[in-house]
Amino acid sequence: MNDDVRNIVLGVVAAGLSAALGWLARTYLWKRKLRRKQAFFGLPDNSESLLVVNREAGGPELSVMRHDVFALLELSALIKDCGAHAQVIAHDAAQQGFGERTEFCVGGPSSNRRMAAHLHSLLPGIRVNVDPEPGPDRGAFQIGSERYRLEPGKGEYVILARLTAGNTARPVFLFCGQRAITNQAATRYVARNHERLARKHGNNSFVILLKVVNSQAYGPDVVELVADVTRASQTPLPAVPARSSHRAS
Repeated sequence: MNDDVRNIVLGVVAAGLSAALGWLARTYLWKRKLRRKQAFFGLPDNSESLLVVNREAGGPELSVMRHDVFALLELSALIKDCGAHAQVIAHDAAQQGFGERTEFCVGGPSSNRRMAAHLHSLLPGIRVNVDPEPGPDRGAFQIGSERYRLEPGKGEYVILARLTAGNTARPVFLFCGQRAITNQAATRYVARNHERLARKHGNNSFVILLKVVNSQAYGPDVVELVADVTRASQTPLPAVPARSSHRAS
């Protein structure tokens, strides 16, 4: 074998080794990223999860708002990416505890009995005005001593929560919005920002309040983080009414 042939062979071998090492590195990083995502959502390979479906407030029992359907599609794609499976179940048929399977619960307490139960049991510091009569506080959130009013199409709020009952329990994710479009905004937010949320909160419980800005023009895409309300939401509400109000600009 002359020097030219040897150099060619060595070059091919070196290129092959570099490609193999690059592929192994990319595969390792991809798997590590996937495992972190699976840990945050509580969705290991081939695991089962629940998608709890609400209904259109005031509508037929099986009527689901269009934006809530979009929210479920966002969550379905996320679950599939984790290599897990989803079971869709009606809000009034989910008569079981939590922790065995990851649960994604979508909709406010007026249209989702399961959400109402979660808020009552797990987040006693949150109260949602479900009065059907028109008024400035219709649909408003009270979190601790603060009240967040709804301005349709301009400024709308949604609660995004990840709750666990222990280190070994699967989490419950709540997407509790003042309107259906805010539920979709929250599911899209968690799909896009789960890495940042995992870095900040780890696999611990958290509750954050988001604001959907000018949805009549931008749909569910423009979302602001208002506050981390974990502590306030887990502290039972005082007997006195809320002292301040927040409105969309």
